[in-house]
Amino acid sequence: QAHLVESGGGLVQPGMSLRLSCAASGFTFDYYAIGWLRQAPGKTREAISCISSNDGSTDYADSVKGRFTIFRDTANNTVYLQMNNLEPEDTALYYCATGHGSCPPYEYDNWGRGTQVTVSS
Repeated sequence: QAHLVESGGGLVQPGMSLRLSCAASGFTFDYYAIGWLRQAPGKTREAISCISSNDGSTDYADSVKGRFTIFRDTANNTVYLQMNNLEPEDTALYYCATGHGSCPPYEYDNWGRGTQVTVSS
């Protein structure tokens, strides 16, 4: 079975950094678009970043552009989200998900369970 497992979330102060990991088991990321999405309480889910396996191209939401970086470790079948200069508004449950093709995919059809990020002083 194909599974995605996120890790790396936690409680940090504003201005600090976190690196989220998305590990795949039962399949490889080849030929998929891998996205990071987040949902804060009372808000709609937001797609914040995506990386296309076919050419390595990346997309970012304006809310995280310049602060977050998505990258892939092919050897470890893991996709990371490096988050710098975190803000309280970044507090959310972060999910990784995969879809077919390039970013953005038509739909994300395989999801992890999420990892919580809380930014607070």
